[in-house]
Amino acid sequence: MAPTPHQSKTAKAKLIAGGKQPKARIQRYLKTTESQLVEGAKTSLLLKGIRCSDAMSTVLKDMRSVQSPHAKLLTKNNMIVPFDDAGQQSLEFLTTKNDASLFALASHNKKRPNNLVMGRTFDRRILDMVEIGILQYRSLNDFGGLPKKRLGSKPLLQFVGDVWSSDVNLRRLQNLLIDFYRGDPVGSLVLSGLDHVMVFTAAETSVGSGQEPIPIIHQRTYYMKLKKNPKGGKAPVPYLTPSGPDMDFRIRRTQFASPDLWKLAMKQPAGVKAKKKKNQTTNIFGETIGRLHLDKQDIDSRSGKKSKALRLADKLEKEEEKKAIESELGREEDELNSEFKQAYGFGPDGM
Repeated sequence: MAPTPHQSKTAKAKLIAGGKQPKARIQRYLKTTESQLVEGAKTSLLLKGIRCSDAMSTVLKDMRSVQSPHAKLLTKNNMIVPFDDAGQQSLEFLTTKNDASLFALASHNKKRPNNLVMGRTFDRRILDMVEIGILQYRSLNDFGGLPKKRLGSKPLLQFVGDVWSSDVNLRRLQNLLIDFYRGDPVGSLVLSGLDHVMVFTAAETSVGSGQEPIPIIHQRTYYMKLKKNPKGGKAPVPYLTPSGPDMDFRIRRTQFASPDLWKLAMKQPAGVKAKKKKNQTTNIFGETIGRLHLDKQDIDSRSGKKSKALRLADKLEKEEEKKAIESELGREEDELNSEFKQAYGFGPDGM
C-alpha cells in the first residue's frame, strides 16, 4: 500500500533531520518546496560533464547570462553520464539539492564533440532529455559593444519552419526550449519591457547521398528597440540588432517521457483551470456575446404596483365604462318597448 502524502512528507522531514523529529527550520524549508497553484519561474542548473572544453564552458556562461537570475552554474566537473541510470540519479540529486527543475550538462570528447544535454524534471525525477551537438557558436563576447538584454526581461520566442510541427522530436524540443527561456510567468506584458527576440529556425540538410535529411536548428538572438512608427499609428516599430549568443545545432539523442507520465506532468489543478461560461461566446472583434433563456411570460395576468394617479384613472375608466353599459341597456329597452307598442297598440306598462 502506497504511503499517504502526509506520511511521505513526514518521512522526508525525518530523513533530512537525520531520523529525528524535524526542527522548525526544516519544516519551513519543506513548506517552501511544496507544490503551489501558481508556480514561479523555473530555475535551471548548468553543469559540466566529465570533460568540458573552454568553448562549452563559454556556452554555459552565456546560458546563465540569458536566463539570469533564474540560473545557477556549477564550475566543477561532474562524473555524470546523463543517459545511464547512475547518471540520472546524480542529476536528480543535484537538481533536488539546488531546487532546480531544468538542467543543462555540457561535455566534450572525441565521440561526441561540443555536446550539450538539456532536460527537465517532474516530481524530482527525470522527465525528458535532449542531447544536441553544437556545430557553430558565437558567444556574447563576439558581440562586444552592442546592447544586451536587461536582467530578468522576458524574450520573444519565434520558431520558424514547418519541421517544428511535423517532427515529433522537434515538437518536444520546442516545448523544452520554451520552458528554458520563458522566465517568470506573467498575465500581461508592458511593451517597454520587451528588449530581445530569440529566433529558432529549423531547416533540413542532406548529409550524403541516399541518407535522410537531418534537421539543423539555427538559434539567433537579437536586441530589440521599440521606436515610434514613422507612418503613424499607436503600435511601435521594432528595430533588431544581433546581440548573441548564436548557435547552430542538431539533435543527437533523445529520451522523452512515456505518454502516461507526460499526461500526469501536463495535468493542471482544478483551481487554475478557467471555468467555462455557458451561453457566452466571443466574436472576431473580441466582443463578448451572451444568450439568455427565459420561459414564456404571461404579461396580461401580471399586476404590478400602481401609483395613486393610475388607480384614480382606473376608477374613472371603470365608471365611464359602467355608464356606457347602462346607457346601452336603456336604449335597447326603449327600442323593445316601441316595437311592442307598434305590434299590440299599447305599451308594456298598460298591461
